[in-house]
Amino acid sequence: MRRYEMMVIVTDLLDEEAATAAFDRAKSILAAQGGTVLDEAFWGRRKFAYEINKRDFGYYGVLDFEGTEEAVTELERQLTISDDFVRFKTVRPATRIRKVA
Repeated sequence: MRRYEMMVIVTDLLDEEAATAAFDRAKSILAAQGGTVLDEAFWGRRKFAYEINKRDFGYYGVLDFEGTEEAVTELERQLTISDDFVRFKTVRPATRIRKVA
């Protein structure tokens, strides 16, 4: 299992309760695929830097998790299908390299 970070943007057409539920749904999809959420942060409603799909605001959330490549692929597939998610980005965080003197 590898470590990943994912930022999601949920549409602002939903109220905050529904946006939180959509974020929780992403976590449950990950858990169903055998992934483990290490840390999470729901940032709430924020203004976009630029207009996306004729909208200026969205609900931001960040997931720090461990999972297989297949779990990440399935999560991304389901987020793409859902109308609740405007954007998402998954990255593998860089590991720190210690220099041995």
